[in-house]
Amino acid sequence: MTIPTLSRRKFQLGAAAVALSLLATGCGTSSGSESNEEVTLRFAWWGNEYLNAQTEKVIDAFEAEHPNIKIESEPGEWGSYWDKLATKTAANDAPDVIQMDQKYIAEYGGRGALLDLSKQEGIDTSKLDKEALASGQYDGAQYGLSTGQNAYVIMANTKVFEAVNVPIPDDTTWTWDEFMETASKISAAGDGKNYGAAYGSNEADLIIWLRQHGENLYSQDGELDFDTATAASFWERLKEQRDSKASPPATVATEDSGAGLEESLFGTNRVGMAWWWTNQLGSLESTTGSSIKMLRAPSIDGSAAENGMYYKPTMFWSASSRSKHPEAASTFINYLANSPEAGAILMTDRGVPTNPEIVESITPSLKPADTTVVGFLKDIAPDIKEAPPVPPVGAGSVQNVIKRYTDEVLYDRLTPQAAAEAFKKEVEGMLASAK
Repeated sequence: MTIPTLSRRKFQLGAAAVALSLLATGCGTSSGSESNEEVTLRFAWWGNEYLNAQTEKVIDAFEAEHPNIKIESEPGEWGSYWDKLATKTAANDAPDVIQMDQKYIAEYGGRGALLDLSKQEGIDTSKLDKEALASGQYDGAQYGLSTGQNAYVIMANTKVFEAVNVPIPDDTTWTWDEFMETASKISAAGDGKNYGAAYGSNEADLIIWLRQHGENLYSQDGELDFDTATAASFWERLKEQRDSKASPPATVATEDSGAGLEESLFGTNRVGMAWWWTNQLGSLESTTGSSIKMLRAPSIDGSAAENGMYYKPTMFWSASSRSKHPEAASTFINYLANSPEAGAILMTDRGVPTNPEIVESITPSLKPADTTVVGFLKDIAPDIKEAPPVPPVGAGSVQNVIKRYTDEVLYDRLTPQAAAEAFKKEVEGMLASAK
């Protein structure tokens, strides 16, 4: 298999537009010729100090089991990770094994920069969740294996609720009206210092809202798949949160969006509800010193089966198509996904493993918060619909665009309808220019 020659073109990766030009060359395949060869793999990931230490530990365990394969660590931080990866890829210097995010699976895989893992003999996908496998596929190729499953939920700070004597709603039946009413009560008791709910304004928020209306952000063929009226209603709701004082004023929200968890409104127990991913529960409880209850998304009519929620891969294990050691890279990825030893080290910090045998083996050792997450994801399973389509090439920075138009609405610089129309036009342009 060869990588097609690509013309010099600009595309968004993180905050920067980076030119990616890949020369026609043979993709890595599992030839078996390097099974006993001493090789060194470069492994890039993003994370904090805790994840870095954990990852180094799993590397040590892998090297002990595979003494002929050495792993060279390239840890990074989310803010700069994607710019660095794009630059290295453009310079034909990509790491062999790459921690990948779903929004970039098509960006990299669709441009020939990632290895098709389905063609690697050293990777066993037979025990992995089929939906999770599909989430790492694009254009018929398997460009990533999910590190674990996640769900986007409302985290309710019980300390804040108890302080104002507001009961936590029944999340199996609550509606958006109940969400707004609950948040408004908390804000009213907060006297301008505490607030009921943070704004949910990233890609997952919009996806859930669109799915509740029978639409999607993207179609299976990589086009936008929603009406501007539905997107406008999303921003109408956020504006209503502001106007009803269920959420902070725009200026406070802007300041909060730039704060770290420890300094944020939620982290300092000044907001009752905020949207987070399930794997963040432990960090939230540790930071707030409060018990946090995970809540399903509200729905239009109070039906949990229609709340638009889905399982999302926390991140992926991918490999560079330019790796000189595809067999060794595949061996390492298979170890990360299927080895009980790796599972015992990684636990659920990159999501609940998609191999049920690994989940079963680590469950007795899970921390209380992680046990809660595993149970929650199991509880919501009957109401979970299939995951939304993989974001197409050109969609890597759409989340930033959503947040920008949210600011435009909250500062009254655009009406929700104008924001929806401008958003759709801008994203259509991004997708078209990437083709």
